[in-house]
Amino acid sequence: MRMEIRGRQLDVSEATRQHAERRLRFALGRFSGRVGRVAVRVADVNGPRGGADKRCRIVVWLGRAGTVVVEDCDGDLYAAIDSAADRVGRLVARALHRAAA
Repeated sequence: MRMEIRGRQLDVSEATRQHAERRLRFALGRFSGRVGRVAVRVADVNGPRGGADKRCRIVVWLGRAGTVVVEDCDGDLYAAIDSAADRVGRLVARALHRAAA
């Protein structure tokens, strides 16, 4: 499973990168043989204005089973990553189950 983490209008610190990798490896670990690539994009939507403006978008390529895209926004970047990782794990399981049926 190849993982790519990038920031847009937001510097991705090593701690943020490690957090995202750890959460995604936990959420997608059981599917690692069927997951081709994972792209994570984090962004600060509103800039310095504040609010629930940290966005985490996760795209998972599953080969024949298609692509799963999840996006979540929160005031805290780590919370946005956590929520998006949880959701992408469930959606990848559903997509793979449907592809097998």
